[in-house]
Amino acid sequence: MKELICIVCPNGCLLKIDEKTLKVEGNKCKKGEEFAISELTAPKRTLTTTVRTAFKDIPVLPVRVSGEIPKDKIFDVMKEINKTVVDKTVKRGETVIKNVLNLGVDVIATSSKLFDGAK
Repeated sequence: MKELICIVCPNGCLLKIDEKTLKVEGNKCKKGEEFAISELTAPKRTLTTTVRTAFKDIPVLPVRVSGEIPKDKIFDVMKEINKTVVDKTVKRGETVIKNVLNLGVDVIATSSKLFDGAK
């Protein structure tokens, strides 16, 4: 049995999951069961970080992925982000890297500071 704390809703249920049968106990809702099974079979995460810019006054821009990515792809996505230098002004929500690593998610800006503050 593996134990997990569910992070999907505020209940924070202590889940026990049989790794062979994927039977889940301790969940107060269906989301807990889905979370536990997903966490054992195909864990995903949201990534937030910064990307370099070409602007002296604002050397980095906060970004995030537009959806969850496979946990085992985090370092690969970070390599792509680290290769990138934003050289134009962008607003919050604008795409910085489209369809990163063909994962079906974009890397997007989470601040308009570059747009507002760049000269």
